[in-house]
Amino acid sequence: MRTILIVLASLFGAALLFVIFVGVAFMVANKTNGSLISSGEKRQYLLYVPPTYDPSKPTPLVISIHGFAEWPAHQAHISRWNELADEKGFIVVYPSGTDFPKRWRTTGLTSSPGDPALDVQFISDLMDRLETQYNIDPARIYANGLSNGGGMSYLLACKLSDRIAAIGSVAGAYTYPSDLCSPARPVPLIAFHGDADPIVPYLGGPSHSFEIPFPSIQVWVKDWAERNQCQTETPIPQDGEISGTAWTDCSQNADVTFYTIAGGGHSWPGGNPIPAWIVGKTSQAIDATRVMWQFFEQHPLNK
Repeated sequence: MRTILIVLASLFGAALLFVIFVGVAFMVANKTNGSLISSGEKRQYLLYVPPTYDPSKPTPLVISIHGFAEWPAHQAHISRWNELADEKGFIVVYPSGTDFPKRWRTTGLTSSPGDPALDVQFISDLMDRLETQYNIDPARIYANGLSNGGGMSYLLACKLSDRIAAIGSVAGAYTYPSDLCSPARPVPLIAFHGDADPIVPYLGGPSHSFEIPFPSIQVWVKDWAERNQCQTETPIPQDGEISGTAWTDCSQNADVTFYTIAGGGHSWPGGNPIPAWIVGKTSQAIDATRVMWQFFEQHPLNK
């Protein structure tokens, strides 16, 4: 069976086969436990509240956003945010994209269907909903995501910087035009990207899967650090597969940290892997979720 799937991938492309693969899985595994009406659309989400939640204490909220052709329960599975939520005591919500395969409207291009403002409004409405139901700390709301979900986190930094304290991204597809991004304040960023990513190329440009002019990841992250007026650039020493760069002394403490995973694919480092023949290697050399949370803890929103 695996041989047949590999042959199909060579004929039709890994991206199309991945859509089929996760589409079938979605039909049997998707689950959500909440919904709301936003901009006239019914939108869904998967919420996880740890058993240790104390309604008398302001609690951080982590918004974790799935990638193209994925769904909330799958994002929870690969990222393992729930396990860390049990340990650290924060709430996690996994919003659901639209259409089939599910996706986020993040390009901002007139040639691409869908208004990005609708998805931004949904996340804003979702935060409003959760703030009425739980004791959410407004200074500690964080967004992160995989691939298209990483691109959505970037869009939230552009449009909801007054509410999102910091963002994280794994294998991010940063397709929203930078000239349309005008955050009201510098937003801290932590990002991870494999240099062998077959879906969103590390060096930028179109991939075998998508005819999209992805930016160079290194250049894009450096531009974000410049946007945040960071003064100090420090290499993160090579440690096996992991290297990177940290930018500090930034405006309003909006630090930027970037990890490169040598040989890493389009996957969540330290998380549960997606099949390697579709997305490449899932590195276990760094726990992106845990490292991301450590970064988030250091960057609350100062209002």
